[in-house]
Amino acid sequence: MAAQDERLKACSEALVNMKVLKLYAWEVHFKNVIESLRMVEYKWLSAVQLRKAYNGLLFWSSPVLVSAATFGACYFLNIPLHASNVFTFVATLRLVQDPIRSIPDVIGVVIQAKVAFTRIVNFLEAPELQNSNVRQKRNFKKVDHTIIIKSANFSWEGNSPNPTLRNINLEVRPGEKVAICGEVGSGKSTLLAAILGEVPNTQGTIHVYGKIAYVSQNAWIQTGSIQENILFGSVMDGRRYQETLERCSLVKDLELLPYGDLTEIGERGVNLSGGQKQRIQLARALYQDADIYLLDDPFSAVDAHTATSLFNEYIMRALSGKTVLLVTHQVDFLPAFDCVLLMADGEIQRAAPYHELLSSSQEFQDLVHAHKETAGSERLAEVTSSTKQGASLQEIKKTYLGKQQKAPKGSQLIKQEEREIGDTGFKPYLQYLNQNKGYIYFAMASLSHVMFVACQISQNSWMAVNVDNPQVSTLRLIVVYLVIGFSSTLFLLSRSLSVVVLGLQSSKSLFSQLLNSLFRAPMSFYDSTPLGRILSRVSSDLSIVDIDVPFSLVFAVGATTNAYSNLGVLAVVTWQVLFVSIPMIYFAIRLQRYYFSSAKELMRLDGVTKSYVANHLAESVAGAMSIRAFEEEERFFRKNLKLIDENASPFFHSFAAKEWLIQRLETLSATVLSSAALCMVLLPPGTFSPGFIGMALSYGLSLNMSLVYSIQNQCTLANHIISVERLNQYMHIPSEAPLLIEENRPPANWPSLGKVEIVDLQIRYRPDTPLVLRGISCTFEGGQKIGIVGRTGSGKTTLIGALFRLVEPAGGKVLVDGVDITKIGLHDLRSRFGIIPQEPTLFNGTVRYNLDPLSQHTDQEIWEVLGKCQLRESVQEKQEGLDSMVVEDGSNWSMGQRQLFCLGRALLRRSRILVLDEATASIDNATDMILQRTIRAEFADCTVITVAHRIPTVMDCTKVLAISDGKLVEYDEPMKLMKREDSLFGQLVREYWSHSNAAETL
Repeated sequence: MAAQDERLKACSEALVNMKVLKLYAWEVHFKNVIESLRMVEYKWLSAVQLRKAYNGLLFWSSPVLVSAATFGACYFLNIPLHASNVFTFVATLRLVQDPIRSIPDVIGVVIQAKVAFTRIVNFLEAPELQNSNVRQKRNFKKVDHTIIIKSANFSWEGNSPNPTLRNINLEVRPGEKVAICGEVGSGKSTLLAAILGEVPNTQGTIHVYGKIAYVSQNAWIQTGSIQENILFGSVMDGRRYQETLERCSLVKDLELLPYGDLTEIGERGVNLSGGQKQRIQLARALYQDADIYLLDDPFSAVDAHTATSLFNEYIMRALSGKTVLLVTHQVDFLPAFDCVLLMADGEIQRAAPYHELLSSSQEFQDLVHAHKETAGSERLAEVTSSTKQGASLQEIKKTYLGKQQKAPKGSQLIKQEEREIGDTGFKPYLQYLNQNKGYIYFAMASLSHVMFVACQISQNSWMAVNVDNPQVSTLRLIVVYLVIGFSSTLFLLSRSLSVVVLGLQSSKSLFSQLLNSLFRAPMSFYDSTPLGRILSRVSSDLSIVDIDVPFSLVFAVGATTNAYSNLGVLAVVTWQVLFVSIPMIYFAIRLQRYYFSSAKELMRLDGVTKSYVANHLAESVAGAMSIRAFEEEERFFRKNLKLIDENASPFFHSFAAKEWLIQRLETLSATVLSSAALCMVLLPPGTFSPGFIGMALSYGLSLNMSLVYSIQNQCTLANHIISVERLNQYMHIPSEAPLLIEENRPPANWPSLGKVEIVDLQIRYRPDTPLVLRGISCTFEGGQKIGIVGRTGSGKTTLIGALFRLVEPAGGKVLVDGVDITKIGLHDLRSRFGIIPQEPTLFNGTVRYNLDPLSQHTDQEIWEVLGKCQLRESVQEKQEGLDSMVVEDGSNWSMGQRQLFCLGRALLRRSRILVLDEATASIDNATDMILQRTIRAEFADCTVITVAHRIPTVMDCTKVLAISDGKLVEYDEPMKLMKREDSLFGQLVREYWSHSNAAETL
């Protein structure tokens, strides 16, 4: 199970971050990593299956061993053998052999249950988060301070000698507004987490009074409608809800969505822009009407005029009278706060009002003035001072937002999970057996079992014919009987080995095809498919295919062969029983088909509902901090129990339906046995020898159980084969374009110039949706620095996605150095571009692995890059250096540090074309300035395409491309655009400058 856990962990990490893997052209590497983990899992799986086969061989051959011991004892003790005692023994043996053969399965289930219970107990006994001492339930209005922290240390690792936060002293009054600023990794987000009770308090005291609302730095969005995300379990209040939308600048966005606030959001908000996700988070917090608002850099993902609007409408008006702690890198708003905390190295360096702090702290002065020195600010100031203020924010919105069109109604993003309906016949069985010529091993296993049954019948026939034959000695009778019995065990051995090979070969092929299909699937598949659906297939469904399907397949054939052989022997002795047995077989088949029609649907529903459980669990774990902050644990717990109940319901009904079937089959079997016994009594004496009558009765007695086992195994197989059916659904996903096109590979030094020509580019995400980019045409000359600006949701990130072919053009084309990017392989395209993505992503592994997963660079090169990214000191502080661990999703590094890691990857790759998609959103201005200088120096002769909300970031660009509603509004040099009265870029610049000046005027 440990090997399976490692493989599942790697699968989950790759699937969650598939967009990043595609952007970096790392799919092949990560697929190889998962395949290597799968090979380790195969070794354990092979051992488990071989042991299972060995146990099966032992217990299936146990009747032969017991017979040898019993008849041997009779011979040596001179106990005479007669039909009466021989077939009494044989009948008893046949009655118990099926339960005995089930012992390996029972042992396996018990072992799995023990391991599972041990893991569950270990999890349940793990230390729980103790935040009840932090958050007090006392009446908020009766206290002088809502937050009191005295000489406190906090550490993510409770027993660490170096606490994450040290000597924290903080008192916040009701209604006070506190800003928290500092460099990347200084502990700002950790301070908010400590106030929430998420970080263990190792020293000192902390008390928080009042209801808390929390907005995380990395937006957490649930699958569901926008309205559900905002209400977050609260009752709808129409007036307050509408006011919340207005305060969060969401009204216009909702008007443009086809279903308004009922529009379904994809998993992790995939169909929303970063700014829209952040504003939905803000709306969720505001609607809760809390006492304390903890806001972790909420303006980093929105453009300048949206940030100004949010600050004025949300922070200053909507949260008037509320306690607010705002983490921000945007110093423009700091004068409006009652107190500013300056943090560095896990400590609060200074805490004072803005002007007092500005006059007394050199570090704070450097922080405030850093944004004025950011690239392009001087040019920005020069233009804005000599130009009219321009249109107001409302006019900007009226001019550019009014032009946007509401998308026509189409299908929602998340589709209902696909499941087969009705009887699919032999299709899933053939799909399984056709893997790596599995039908050959299946045929060998089936033939071996038929031969085993034939040997058993021959063995008992020999005893029946000769037990009372005086010409056959007792020794000869026993020896021949045992020789035939031991011969049958050879066929059992052949069957067991064939089953093991069949299972391993088929599961290996199915997983390989599934993995290839998932890694080659386009991003539209991941946008419309919840992760839980995919994970349920690579976990529970694959586990069933690995372990259960091969044995279920052969056991179903074997049990059916046993049942009909029992019936055949009975019919040979008393042919009259056919008058009863033939109708019985007919009714049994009818009952079985009646059962199958319901059981298959129940198992399919079980698979679908299991995906809901997995998806809800994954979302809850990802948003655990937000859920606890809003004290919604009980609601999520109840929903989880509800989903588990819904998942258990089809499983319970499937089990009940099987018992219903077994009860009726046992009644039919008893009828046949009674009829056979009656016929034997009514036959004239001497018709058959006592030996044959004894043999017939022994087979008749075991008919009941063998028929039940036959149908039961067939039903189990039918339920298990649903997993093959579900895997097959994701094995044939329409794939992206080829990774490599051998006959059309670009030169090794492509792109050598970095010239990008966009010709009438049109993009839509799915065939049934409107165009997102509408006929964009422009040219980026090689070596130019291009800035892309526009309102949140205007299509900036979509344009970047088109450059990397995350979505294929619906019309037009993109040429890079004269090469049509749709004519070359995706790996050739993406591996030649550099990108710092909008969502910084780190993977489970070392620092070295995260910067250079393909191992293409030396340690010296990596250290140089870390120095350029301002990360050298942070890495050197750790004992392991480059081998320091990065946990899953990089949660042990700050958001800003994660973005610096992404910059490091770009510096190592050194592509002729570099794309920055909101690359500096989560870092302070001083670090941003250093990074801009680094990029200008390191990529001086490269084409750099920058999507940014910070206007100074694009001020020194060669040209600026302004997009609104998916259309190119303007494209020219920034200085020329700012001089135009009707320029969208000019309006954005003036709006940004107006709130930047607030730092000096307030």
